[in-house]
Amino acid sequence: MEGKWVARPQQLNPLFASVKKLKGIGPQLAQTMARFFGAPEGQDAILLDLLMHMPAGIVDRRHQPGAAFAQPGAISTFLLTIDQHQPPPRGNKRLPYRIIAHDDTGEIMLTYFAGRAAWLEKLLPEGEQRYVSGMVTAFQGQKQINHPDFVVKPHQFDQMPLVEPVYPLTQGLSAKKLQTAVKDTLTALPDLAEWVPTNRLTLNGWPSFADAMRQTHAPTTPGDAALDGAARARLAYDEYLAGQLTLQIVRSTMTRETGIAREFSGALADKVRAALPFSLTPGQEAALDDIYVDLRHRRKMARLIQGDVGAGKTVVALMAMAAMAESGAQSALMAPTEILATQHFHSISKICDQVGLKVALLTGKMPQGQRRSIQEKIAAGEIDIVIGTHALFQSSVEFAHLGLTVVDEQHRFGVHQRLALSDKGRKTELLVMTATPIPRTLVLTHFGDMDVSLLTDKPKGRQPIDTAILSEKDYDRVVSRLGQRMADGIQAFWVCPLVEESEHLNATSAEDRFKALDQAFPGRVGLVHGRMAAADKQAVMERFAAGDLQILVATTVIEVGVDVPNATIMIIEHAERFGLSQLHQLRGRVGRGSKKSACLLLHGENLSEIAQKRLETIKETEDGFKIAERDLELRGEGDLMGTRQSGMPGYRIAIPDFHRDLLDMAHEDASNIIEANPGLTGPQGDAVRALLYLFRKDLAIPLLKAG
Repeated sequence: MEGKWVARPQQLNPLFASVKKLKGIGPQLAQTMARFFGAPEGQDAILLDLLMHMPAGIVDRRHQPGAAFAQPGAISTFLLTIDQHQPPPRGNKRLPYRIIAHDDTGEIMLTYFAGRAAWLEKLLPEGEQRYVSGMVTAFQGQKQINHPDFVVKPHQFDQMPLVEPVYPLTQGLSAKKLQTAVKDTLTALPDLAEWVPTNRLTLNGWPSFADAMRQTHAPTTPGDAALDGAARARLAYDEYLAGQLTLQIVRSTMTRETGIAREFSGALADKVRAALPFSLTPGQEAALDDIYVDLRHRRKMARLIQGDVGAGKTVVALMAMAAMAESGAQSALMAPTEILATQHFHSISKICDQVGLKVALLTGKMPQGQRRSIQEKIAAGEIDIVIGTHALFQSSVEFAHLGLTVVDEQHRFGVHQRLALSDKGRKTELLVMTATPIPRTLVLTHFGDMDVSLLTDKPKGRQPIDTAILSEKDYDRVVSRLGQRMADGIQAFWVCPLVEESEHLNATSAEDRFKALDQAFPGRVGLVHGRMAAADKQAVMERFAAGDLQILVATTVIEVGVDVPNATIMIIEHAERFGLSQLHQLRGRVGRGSKKSACLLLHGENLSEIAQKRLETIKETEDGFKIAERDLELRGEGDLMGTRQSGMPGYRIAIPDFHRDLLDMAHEDASNIIEANPGLTGPQGDAVRALLYLFRKDLAIPLLKAG
């Protein structure tokens, strides 16, 4: 039965109220906040958004050195007596409004540009004392504070934050408005039942969730809100724990139904093995062993095969699908693009034809009659393996007995998408493949609901790829050398960052480069990019694969899965515009045969330091796992593999590089929590559900089963 409690706990309701309920936030500011915090279309930002908006730094105003001892460049606080106002000459708005003040140690000047006399005379009346805080500077030997941050009467000193959090802002949202809103929100924060395991809480000396929020947003010392402080660590762990619990719930959803203990001898998979023109690597054999154990178990499989470029994941998937066919069930292989789906079909069908497996290709742009015919065969059980794109999601596609779903390039599909495809078979096993090596941090973050098999070795006979970094000034020399190699029969990829010329970016487009190379090598150059019709792209790819074309000019549409063993040269123009992961994937399109291959990284002028490091990393190593770790360091988790585009979760509190050790803790604790209490029932379950609501993971709650 479904978990009994799906509704949000009532004590959290104040945090889900609109920011309009706060004093001083009208419709316009609320609209600005909604955009800034990424509220769903047509909805307001809520108080919880304010709490989850972490300070980017701290201003420490506790330093009170006295005017004589104040150091320029330091934020300081003084109790000053106001001596004299010196407004600028009438009509001269370029000169500042100056106010002379002193304390027991010496004199200091307060300076306002475009200051209004009436307002300043009221704020800083001559002869009275005021606490003043701001950045001390020096002008012509005189210490001064330009536009003090705070000016308060002596009896109001406790209203000035001596330790002040500094937040990221946007146009239309001032620091004062945001700080006031966060301060008001803290008063609505309830004390919640604890979801962190007691031993974890005690061992780390962490405060409660509410106290951690109060320390972070209203610190009394800089350490209260520091990244390495107990409060911020507690909140980062909570964010990780909510994510890991969600993945564990999804995993339990996929595996809790008693699956089918598949029966197969492996004879059909052995026929596939015998038809291969190469022997499997130890990594491939180990991955197959993992898969066979999963398939023979009554628990549904959910496994990720993570391998470097050219590690042979597709062969492993094919042998798994052969085992599934022997057990009497069908398999579906889903690729992210029609080019990759078609290529899978062509490479797999050659072997399937030899061993008696029936395979079909199904894409969204097929003629309707052809598509309907294939769907009828799938529904009748006449097809063993179906290869396609997202078209396989559609309700019109029915399987006679879908037993295995294989998803290629997992980072382009979300958790809900892979669940949707698996739902087409009630007891469907799931096998996921990615050619993008992923650091352990991200494996846990994005694939924590899956078992993982690693393919770290490449097929025998693959040679290292020589990688060189050249300036775009070497273009003529590169083309000349390319012509010499073409005379020997080689083929080459030439990748550009843009499809067509742009007014905003100084980079050569694929279309312009195609025209130039086609002029140099008439009739031997092809062009593919994402704006072309699928049939046109496929036609050019087939001509290149057949050897009719020697140079293929392309955008990153060829980044994944394109396999032309005779292509031995990869030229990447404006390589500084690509991320490390992309560069590694693109280089992996060559070196797929036994011939020596090369990759040339052509860069523009004025390389940034990070771009230089990226190119040097690619030159130094072909190890995709090392490159992925370096990518994480240089770009940060949020940017890796195009996170925002691919739907991967980012973080609002945790800093992956900084809080990396907390992810392992959260992963372990989430597993233990779900194993001990699968339905999240009782007081502990209530506390954990509150955590899921706080971190907007409540979509996972309806998936829960009691017991």
